[in-house]
Amino acid sequence: MINDLNISNDLLELTKQAEQELQPIFAQFEETCLLNSAKVLSALHQVKLNATDFCENTGYGYFDLGRDKLEQVYSLIFKAEDALVRPQIMSGTHALSITFFGLLKYGDTLLSISGEPYDSLKSIIGLSGNSRNSLIAHGIKYEQIDLVNDDFDIEKIVNRLQQSKVKMVEIQRSRGYSDRLSLSIDKIEKVCKKIREVDKDVIIMVDNCYGDFVETREPIEVGADVLVGSLMKNLGAGQAKTGGYVVGKSEYVHDIAERFSAPCVAKDIGANLNQLLSFYKGIYHAPSVVCSCLKTMALASYLLEKLGYTVSPRYNDFRTDIVQTVQLHSANELIEFCRGIQKGVALENFVTLMPSEMPGYPHQEIMASGSFINGSTIELSCDGPITPPYTAYMQGSLTYEYGKLGILISLTHLQNQK
Repeated sequence: MINDLNISNDLLELTKQAEQELQPIFAQFEETCLLNSAKVLSALHQVKLNATDFCENTGYGYFDLGRDKLEQVYSLIFKAEDALVRPQIMSGTHALSITFFGLLKYGDTLLSISGEPYDSLKSIIGLSGNSRNSLIAHGIKYEQIDLVNDDFDIEKIVNRLQQSKVKMVEIQRSRGYSDRLSLSIDKIEKVCKKIREVDKDVIIMVDNCYGDFVETREPIEVGADVLVGSLMKNLGAGQAKTGGYVVGKSEYVHDIAERFSAPCVAKDIGANLNQLLSFYKGIYHAPSVVCSCLKTMALASYLLEKLGYTVSPRYNDFRTDIVQTVQLHSANELIEFCRGIQKGVALENFVTLMPSEMPGYPHQEIMASGSFINGSTIELSCDGPITPPYTAYMQGSLTYEYGKLGILISLTHLQNQK
């Protein structure tokens, strides 16, 4: 019974009120889920998927029909010319790294038009850390244009593109560890059109992490050339044990694949490590799992706002990724909030979280994640840097029911600390 979890009765009553008000919003999430499910099912039908496509391929991984079909499925879903979907891509950061180094050469300019990049990308670019293998260390130039009122500064972007050649424009769809809103497909479409009016050849690359299947269109459909993401997030759906993906124009995917493996080898090599079944199940379940995430985060936003916290997005705001933020009032309150989330997850709910250093991050981090797949942020999780304004970043939940219970356990824990 729910009472066995020691959830506050007041919170249970507030949740009943919340779910009544959230029904129209939940219905919108469910409609998006249906449309994205239709995309996936259509793609699986087109490739004529069968059970033999899940077979393990070892060694060099030559002639892997199941792997090739999986990449065709991704191409069809994202309306792209080609795809690279592999277990050897270890994270979204890794997928971004091979994309940058596969497409950028000495003297090229990378222009971020969504402001400061996510913390782990700063070390890849060379904005932090002391790596001798960063983009800047390889002679690649980096520039950025900040957002204005959570939207692209199109005038500055156009002016910069008119001045001198830019090889790649980079867009980070999700907010990362910043206080801006995430970027909608409509906004990305608008800026892509303006970019193409100035430069038909510049590569437009979108970091799609946390945004897959949240809307009914994806960035490739509105003008992006390359799209990058992680299977530890939306498209893995808690099924994929590792992996990442790149989709886009064939010539760019080929160049990235050569960076992934070796020149002249590209996509022809790479054993599937017996991961194909989990990858197919991940993409199959992804629309539903993303829908559950969105419901969980909308509920969390509602409850937290009613309890006096500043949240983004608000429960009734338009969402373009699965991330929910809440501003806590101190380092201690941030730590306790994350500890509460840890009490509500399935695995290791008994541990006491402590802030610590994390590779690629400049500050100590607190991270709650008791996931079946280690580090999977499509499962209920929460993290944040131990630095003002002490913002917690939540995401995930494989089902709405488990997400709801996890949030309620966390809020009960937070109330008990006061």
